[in-house]
Amino acid sequence: MKIVVIGCGTIGKTIVEHVSKEGHNLIIVDADKQKVEDLIERFDVMGVIGNGASLEIQEEAQVKTADLVIAVTPKDEINILATFVAKKLGAAATIARVRNPEYLKQTELMKEDLGLSMIVNPEQETADEITKMIKLPSLSKIESFAKGKVNLFEILVENNNPLIGETLISINKKLKTKVLVCAVQRGEEVIIPTGNFVIEKGDRLNITADEGSVDSFLAEIGLIKSPLKNIMIIGGGIIGYYLAKELSDKRFKVKLIEQKEKRAEELAELLPKVTIITGDGTDQSLLIEEGIEKADACVTLTSIDEENIIVSMYAAAVRVRKVIAKIKRDSFMGMLDSLAIASLVSPKDIVSSRIVSYIRALSNSKGSNVVTLYKLVNNKVEALEFYAKQKKRFFNKPLKDLQTKENCLIACIIRDGNVIIPNGNDWIQLNDNVIVVTTHQQFDDLTDAFE
Repeated sequence: MKIVVIGCGTIGKTIVEHVSKEGHNLIIVDADKQKVEDLIERFDVMGVIGNGASLEIQEEAQVKTADLVIAVTPKDEINILATFVAKKLGAAATIARVRNPEYLKQTELMKEDLGLSMIVNPEQETADEITKMIKLPSLSKIESFAKGKVNLFEILVENNNPLIGETLISINKKLKTKVLVCAVQRGEEVIIPTGNFVIEKGDRLNITADEGSVDSFLAEIGLIKSPLKNIMIIGGGIIGYYLAKELSDKRFKVKLIEQKEKRAEELAELLPKVTIITGDGTDQSLLIEEGIEKADACVTLTSIDEENIIVSMYAAAVRVRKVIAKIKRDSFMGMLDSLAIASLVSPKDIVSSRIVSYIRALSNSKGSNVVTLYKLVNNKVEALEFYAKQKKRFFNKPLKDLQTKENCLIACIIRDGNVIIPNGNDWIQLNDNVIVVTTHQQFDDLTDAFE
């Protein structure tokens, strides 16, 4: 496929990094010459320097023959105009990054009138992910498949967890709730486990379960915690706004600390149910004064990773029950796994997963479209939801009689709205949705999971 990426900032660079591994013909566009040259040097891409919304620049970038144009500059208006021009030139499909809350209610109208295939909002999607973590505080991460019918969630195995020393086989025998441990992070190692795998303290378990079984599973292993009520947010950017609004609408008690006085005044008008504090959220005395020790959760959302990490470590040290940090730099992710910060979010990874999922579905002509894709364990594992729309040789055969690729697991089957956590006697049939978890990259068809 020919793909044009307009905007080479943090989001654009992450998309290029992931998509360049998929074997597509990539052309990047940005007004910043240095950004374009850096990406050309790092990846097998072509580059055009200039305004991505300009007709002349888009013609130079061969947008007319593009299968997909992705506009992810920092400015919504440029992204909207760029995709409009691209569609008029003949681009087959377009994706725009739109992050301004004022445009949120207009997204469906924009999609229809501008011919947009997808609108991505990294800030809103990050806020949604954090909200899910706060509603289920025992979980480090949680993702949804099959329109919310299936959850894939992560737990950190800490002291006194009854799963320590158990094999996956023994867990299935002892627990009433049916779940499947589909990926494990142990230090730097990533494991797609078999039935004899033994769980150890410090493991991060990625688990699939149907929507209604998450609470019962957590209750069985003693991880149900009382609901969080008092939430402290550090940083009043767009993510901070979306998150504070979501949580206050759900009747959480929210306190948001924003350093810039003008922005704090804007937030006070926009969020009447939220307590807005003007001040430096990295100032220990301010945090104590505003009651961080009484907070149930602390979410750090400043624009500086190091600030988010330090404040999160302090929040964990004063025993805030749930600590969540926004991190941009991939190099920090692995180092933070050994610290007390259980939950990390990365807006660029969230949106790049959505776009890679769309690209694989668009490029696949074999018959099992990628419906959803999430990258797990610092992007070392992929969880993919496939729609089995064309009959395959492995349909209607027990899974125990099929050979999946090494480090690949059939984690869930959704059939007629019912969720099946599979064992060896289950099978895949036409029109199922199938979730595959694997360390392999670039799967774009269900067939890829089998030898």
